[in-house]
Amino acid sequence: MHRTALRHAHVEEVDQILELIHGLAEFENLSHQVEVTRERLLTTLFGTKPAAEVVLAFEGDTAVGFAVFFPTYSTFLGKPGLHLEDLFVRPGFRGRGHGRSLLKHLASLALERGCGRFEWTVLDWNAPAIEFYRRHGAEVLPEWRLCRVTGDALERLASAHAPANAGG
Repeated sequence: MHRTALRHAHVEEVDQILELIHGLAEFENLSHQVEVTRERLLTTLFGTKPAAEVVLAFEGDTAVGFAVFFPTYSTFLGKPGLHLEDLFVRPGFRGRGHGRSLLKHLASLALERGCGRFEWTVLDWNAPAIEFYRRHGAEVLPEWRLCRVTGDALERLASAHAPANAGG
């Protein structure tokens, strides 16, 4: 196993984050869906109100992986949670403990922050990832389905639910 150095990303590393995002999209055969830009990352990750956080995994001076995560809330627990949006290790660096280090780090961070849950989704075809997560204690919840509304559908939904009587 190689030694993994982890740390929260700095604004100067935005290009490395962008490169990792493109690597993830290529791995998932979703490159055609990538719209993110360097400027958007600067605003959404390092602006005045960051939407998410990034932890980078390094082998030597090379950023070999990353985890993107953000806070959530569980109404049933009455506690905050941590949602892992993406965990990715470059193919040439897999099997060296970097993914495990990232996952373990985020679990520790969730506990430090008083979270009652640490959750994420995984593509159903990604059997190696599912097995990796199960080996580390994750339960894959078959009864839950991810719902998503984007683009024109998001705009239609928002306009369809405009309040008829905004005055109350």
